[in-house]
Amino acid sequence: MPLESDAALREILGLETIAVVGCSRTPGKAAHDVPAYLRDHGYDVIPVNPFADEIFGRKALDTLADVEDEIDIVCLFRPSEEVAGIVETALDHTDADVIWTQQGIRDDEAAARAEEAGRQVVQDRCMKVEHRRLHAESSRV
Repeated sequence: MPLESDAALREILGLETIAVVGCSRTPGKAAHDVPAYLRDHGYDVIPVNPFADEIFGRKALDTLADVEDEIDIVCLFRPSEEVAGIVETALDHTDADVIWTQQGIRDDEAAARAEEAGRQVVQDRCMKVEHRRLHAESSRV
């Protein structure tokens, strides 16, 4: 079952390296602005986009399979119908502990496969929104 508790989300947001599948080079698009926000808040963002050479001054990789760096989180900005294939590739990255689909993106069957393989899954949530919300809450305490 995908994670939803604030405690679990805080723990995930404490990780550092995020491969963003579908990362955009176009400011104003969520697939650009969310990863840019994450970079600005200290995350190591690895852009994955076969139609871009470089995003955020970093080489954009064609596929998740091309990522050689260790990954903590695979964040998806792709249509729900593409999630299953991306999850299968993500499962080949034994270091990728979390699969996070952005707001409006979900595939319950792929999420169940990922969980069966020992991965944590967050679906249909925006990392930027959750980071802001949980960071604001923790700064009020």
